[in-house]
Amino acid sequence: MLLALEDYNATANRSGIRIVSHLRDSNKDDVEAAFAAIYLLKHVKAQAIFGPQMSTQTDFVIDLGNRVKVPIISPATSPSLSVKENPYFIRGALPSSSQTKAIAEIVKNYYWREVVAIYEDSPFGTGILPYLTDALLGISTLVSYRSAISPSANDDQIFRELYKLNTMQTRVFIVHLQPALASRLFLKAKESGMMSRGYAWIITDVLTSLLDSIDPLVIESSMQGVLGVKPYVPRSNELRSFTKRWRKRFRQEYPDTDQVELNVFGLWAYDSISALTEAVEEVGTTAIPKSKEPDTRENLTDLDALETSEVGSPLLESMKNTELKTGLSGEFHIIDGELQPYPYEIVNIIGKGERRVGFWTEKDGISHKLKMNGKPAKANNKQLGVIIWPGESTIVPRGWEIPTSGKRLRVGVPVKGGMEQFIKVERDPKTQAVTATGFGPDVFEEVIRSLPYAVPYDFIPFQITHRPTSQDYDDLVHKITSKEYDAVVGDVTILASRSEDVDFTLPFSESSISAVVPVKNDDRKNAWIFLKPLKKELWITTGAFFVFIGFVVWVLEHRVNKEFRGPKRKQVGMIFWFSFSTLVFAHRERVTSNLSRFVLIVWVFVVLVLTSSYTASLTSMLTLQQLQPTITDLNDLIKTGEYVGYQEGSFVKDVLKRMNFDSSKLRSYRTLEEYSDALSRGSINGGVGAIVDEMPYLRLLINKYCRKYIMVGPMYKAAGFGFAFPKGSPLVPDVSRAVLKVVEGEVMNNIMQKWFGNETHCPAQDGMAVTSDSLTVDSFKGLFLIAGVSAGSALLLFFLIFLYHHREILASDDSIRQKLFAIAKAFDEEKDNSNSTSEKTETNESQAATLFAETEASLEVLPNLPSQSPEIRISDGLGASPEPEGFSPTEPGTPVQETIIGTIEER
Repeated sequence: MLLALEDYNATANRSGIRIVSHLRDSNKDDVEAAFAAIYLLKHVKAQAIFGPQMSTQTDFVIDLGNRVKVPIISPATSPSLSVKENPYFIRGALPSSSQTKAIAEIVKNYYWREVVAIYEDSPFGTGILPYLTDALLGISTLVSYRSAISPSANDDQIFRELYKLNTMQTRVFIVHLQPALASRLFLKAKESGMMSRGYAWIITDVLTSLLDSIDPLVIESSMQGVLGVKPYVPRSNELRSFTKRWRKRFRQEYPDTDQVELNVFGLWAYDSISALTEAVEEVGTTAIPKSKEPDTRENLTDLDALETSEVGSPLLESMKNTELKTGLSGEFHIIDGELQPYPYEIVNIIGKGERRVGFWTEKDGISHKLKMNGKPAKANNKQLGVIIWPGESTIVPRGWEIPTSGKRLRVGVPVKGGMEQFIKVERDPKTQAVTATGFGPDVFEEVIRSLPYAVPYDFIPFQITHRPTSQDYDDLVHKITSKEYDAVVGDVTILASRSEDVDFTLPFSESSISAVVPVKNDDRKNAWIFLKPLKKELWITTGAFFVFIGFVVWVLEHRVNKEFRGPKRKQVGMIFWFSFSTLVFAHRERVTSNLSRFVLIVWVFVVLVLTSSYTASLTSMLTLQQLQPTITDLNDLIKTGEYVGYQEGSFVKDVLKRMNFDSSKLRSYRTLEEYSDALSRGSINGGVGAIVDEMPYLRLLINKYCRKYIMVGPMYKAAGFGFAFPKGSPLVPDVSRAVLKVVEGEVMNNIMQKWFGNETHCPAQDGMAVTSDSLTVDSFKGLFLIAGVSAGSALLLFFLIFLYHHREILASDDSIRQKLFAIAKAFDEEKDNSNSTSEKTETNESQAATLFAETEASLEVLPNLPSQSPEIRISDGLGASPEPEGFSPTEPGTPVQETIIGTIEER
C-alpha cells in the first residue's frame, strides 16, 4: 500500500492533491479494528479506508462507512459480506465463493462422488459452505460430512476429529482454514496415517496463496501431494520489477524477519490503492476534505459525533466501476464494487513448494495450459498435468475406502423357497455362516472380484413370507433405507418406485413381464380341420365372389349364348355351377363375349392363388404339430374371470392390479412345479388360466415344460435385475462398471450355462404374441379388389352398350314401370347375330327338327355302338353350337356321325 502511494505522489498529477496514509493495527482483534476505524474517521477525517483483512472486522467497519459515506476498500473474502447490501463497500479481492466451481471441476475430473468439507468454525469458514455445496451438487457430488474445527481447538481435539473422519468411507477432503490452523491439522493428519496412498486433499485459495507463511518443515513432512487452487497472476516485467523493489524494502524494514514472498493479496492491495488514486484524480479538486459538522447535542456517542463525508459519494462512484489493464495482479477490473473473476491456477505441493498442474476458467473449465492472453490453449488441453498424490503415488485416489473400523458390507439376500436357479440361501447349522448361491450371487461375486480393491461382505437372509406378514421385495429394499443393510443382492428388479429410496447399479440381466398359458390339444385329430386354413370371414367372402362372378358371366352371356338360356331353374343352376366349377377348372361351357373372357381371366387367377394358399395352409396343419395357446391376450382373462398366478413377493402383483385384474382372482406361487400344477388344473379345478411373471422365470418354466405351455404377449418392459445400494453410495459407479465387464465377458455365459443350461428349442417361445395360422381376408384384399373392379367394370360397360342399343325404349312416352318391363323383356330375348330374315330362321328350326327325327331313326339301326360318346353339335345358323342336355351315344369319328354331319351341311 505504501509503495502504491509513493508511486502516485512521486508522479506529477493534474489535481496536485497528495494522498497521505494513516496506518492502524487491529492486532487481529475485532474490537481493536472498530476503535481504529472510529479514530481514523473522527480525528484523522479519513476520506477512504483500506482494510481490514478479516471478514469479522470488516463487517463492523462497513457499517461505519455506510453511516458516514466513506468508501471501505477491503480484501475480506467472506461471501457473507454483500456489496449490494452495503453501498460504500468495495471488495478489493475475490470472494471465497468464486473458487468453488474450480474445486468442483477438480472433483468432477476424477469422478469423486463424495467429499468431506473441513472448515474453520468462524464466519470466515462458514461463509463458503453454501456455495461449495451447491457447486458440488451441480456435478452430482455430495458433501457427506462437514467437519468444523474451532480456531482455539487443541491438538487432541483435532486428532479426535481426524480419527472420526478416518472411520468414514470418504477419502476426499476439502480444507478451508487459515494457515496457522491448517498447519496443525496436516501435522495431525500425517500422524493419523491420512497423508498416505488413497487419500486426496484440496486446499482453498487463502491457504494456497499464503503457503509461504507456513513452516517449510510442515510442508515437507505433512502436506506432500496436496492440491491447491489460487488466483492466477500472469508474469510481467512490471511484476518482476516491483517484486525486487518490494523485497528490498521488506529487508530494510524487517531485517530480523525471515524472507516472506509477495502473494496475490499484496498485489491486490497495490492495485486497490492504484484504483483509489485514479478515482482521486478523476474527482479532482473536489477531493479536498470537507465534512458536515456533527450534532452538538449533549449525551452523544462517538458514533453520533462522526462527520459525514461530502467527498465519499463521488469518490465511490468513480471507484465502483474501474479497470487497471496494467495492474500487477493482471486485469484488475471492478464492476459495481466487486472484483471480477480471475483464472484459477491449480498447483500440486511437492517438496518445499508447489508445482503448477493446470488452470481453470469460468468459460472453459479445466485446461493444462493458458495462452499469454489468459485463454486456454487448444489441443490436448482438457486434463491436468501429472499429479503426485499423498504417499508419493501417481494413481488417482478412488475417493473412498471401506472404513478402517473393520466394518464389513452387510448384504441382504431374499429367501423365498423357490426359483433356486436365481438365488438359494443356506445357513450352516454349526458355524451359522450364511451362503448364497444362484445366478444373482454368482454375478455379484464376479463383480466384487473384478473391482480394483477388496470389499469384504456378509450375506444376511431376508425371508419372503406368506400372509399375513407379507414381506416382499419392496420390504427387502427398504432395509437399505433403514440402514440395516448396506446392499441387496438377488433377483431384485429395478423399479422407479424403488430407485427413489436407493441407488441401483446397471442391470446384469434384462427383463420384461409376459404370460404363460397352456397349449391347446393337437388339431390334427379334428374332423373339421379342413375348414381351419381359412377364417370364417374369408370363406364367406370367397363364396360371395363365386356367386357374384357367376352372375356377371350369366348376364354377359345370356343374350348371345344358348348354354346360358333355358328354363329359370336351369339358368340359376348355371350361375352357381359355372362359377364354382372354376374352383377346380372344370367348367365346360364356352363363353362368346369378350367381356366374359376378360372377367374369367382375372377370376381364374384369383382362384389359383386361393387354392394354392389353402393347400399350403392345410398341408402345414396336417404335417406340423401346432402349439396354439388357450388365450392370446391377457385381457381375455379379465373378461372370462379366470384366475391368474404370479410369483410370491414379486412386484408383478401390483402390475396386475394396475391392469384391472381383480385381487380375488390372483394366486401366488413359489416354484416352477407349483406353476405347472396350477396351469394344468386350470381355473375351474383350483388352478389358474395363466402365469404372469418376468421373462427370466417364464423362460425357465418353458424350458422345463416345453410342449405343455406357451408364452403369449404383449410384453411389458422392465429394467432388469440390479444390485441395490444406499443413496449416494460411492460403490455404485465402480460396481456398475464392473457389471459391464462381467456381462460383456465369457464369464457371464458360463454362469448362465451353469444355472440355466441350454435353452430348448420350443416353437413360438420368443415371447411374442402367438397368432392363428388361418388365412384372413386381409391377406387377399388386393385380389378381391381386382376381381371386383374387373367384373363390375365389365358389367357396367355391358349395360351401357345394351341401353344404347335400346335407347328408343328409354325415349318412349311410356311410364317408368313400362320402360323397365320393356328393357327386361329385351334383355331376355335372344340376340340375333345372323343376316337372314326371321322366316329363314323358322325354316332352319323346322329343318333342325326333321334332322333330329332322322337321327333318332338312324340310331336304332346301330345297336352295337358304345353307350357313351361325345355330344353332337348341330349348327343353328346363328353361329352358336348349343350343347344338348343328354349325351350322344356315338363315338367320335364313326360313320354315323360323319353321315349326320354331312346331311346337315347339305341341308
